[in-house]
Amino acid sequence: MNNLNTLTIKNEDIGDDVIKLVNRILAEAFMKKASDIHIEPYEHSFRVRFRIDGSLQEVMKPNKRLMLPIISRLKILSSMDISEKRRPQDGRIKFELGSKTIDCRVSSLPCLFGEKVCLRILDKANLQLDMTKLGFEERQISIFKESIHQPFGMCLLTGPTGSGKTTTLYSALSELNKIDVNISTAEDPCEYNLEGVNQVNIKKEVGLTFATALKTFLRQDPDIIMVGEIRDFETGEIALEAALSGHLVLSTLHTNDAPSSVARLLHMGVEPYLVTGALNVVVAQRLCRKICDRCKSEHPIPIEELVACGMAESSALRLKYFKGKGCMFCNGTGYQGRVAIYEVLAISPAIREIILKRGSADDIKKQAIKEGMKTLRMAALTKVAQGLTTLDEAVSNSGPDTLSNENQSK
Repeated sequence: MNNLNTLTIKNEDIGDDVIKLVNRILAEAFMKKASDIHIEPYEHSFRVRFRIDGSLQEVMKPNKRLMLPIISRLKILSSMDISEKRRPQDGRIKFELGSKTIDCRVSSLPCLFGEKVCLRILDKANLQLDMTKLGFEERQISIFKESIHQPFGMCLLTGPTGSGKTTTLYSALSELNKIDVNISTAEDPCEYNLEGVNQVNIKKEVGLTFATALKTFLRQDPDIIMVGEIRDFETGEIALEAALSGHLVLSTLHTNDAPSSVARLLHMGVEPYLVTGALNVVVAQRLCRKICDRCKSEHPIPIEELVACGMAESSALRLKYFKGKGCMFCNGTGYQGRVAIYEVLAISPAIREIILKRGSADDIKKQAIKEGMKTLRMAALTKVAQGLTTLDEAVSNSGPDTLSNENQSK
């Protein structure tokens, strides 16, 4: 694929050789900075979609007769069994584009009218390891950096799939990765290779689970441990005990916001004293699409609409609001690239008291806001005020917020 020239994919490309067509799909996805490629079969059609900046876009609908050859080609490239069509399979593709080597994680899924194939593009060049460029505000990054530089304790990241947790974790590991520390990670799967970090791929089929990997790490003289995800009581308890016994532990959870992560650990059955003793910080995050710089323009918006979304009226009155008109560089969407919004919950003495009393997530949230925490909605509205994203993106990605307007972004 070194000499492949990527052009816009058109329907006439369906007459090309299947190998060339698959190469063009992979190259076009990379050039358009897609994170995922979806190859989807239906009863009378067959389509290819790219996920760009978090949104799926249809790029072509090849002739249905090309469905099996394209899927077979992808399965061969990813070392899957092309004769097995009844069970899901996983594989990897590594291909070269110019001077770059690109990794793809591949998954096949038997559907009603054929196998659906999804490819996750893993380009290490796009991995942002400088946490000052991720979207943290000054106070937030100060709290997060202080927490990850503690000699022991747990730092939790939370958010839905595709919210950028892995990037934030890897940026933290990159900062901590020094010659005098031993770092081990358990991931499902390992997305990027980090030089100097001992990375373990979880394989449940042979008994290598997060809990098993954690127990083994503790016999490997670790300084820093990263657990891809805390999914159950056993993993949570071992991780927290490791954090209490002189190790720094980084991990993720799937919850809506930072205070809910504490409640989730308690609901798993972890004792409050373990949570309060081990937890340093909880960071919730989301990704908002950025307004395209090339077609960005000022756009009038009713003050009432801003206030209804949670912005203080005084801030709304002086706000300059921007939107993207849509151009060839952003495929007419008005957006290009993404920026992270963060909710950083520092575990203060007052919050530890609430946890020990098994207080609710709302109790923790109210206390944290009193201590200066910005909620996801507040952080998103700040990005709107900075002209980085739109109100629609801020509202859809920050979730509901029941706080009064006085508390919102200034």
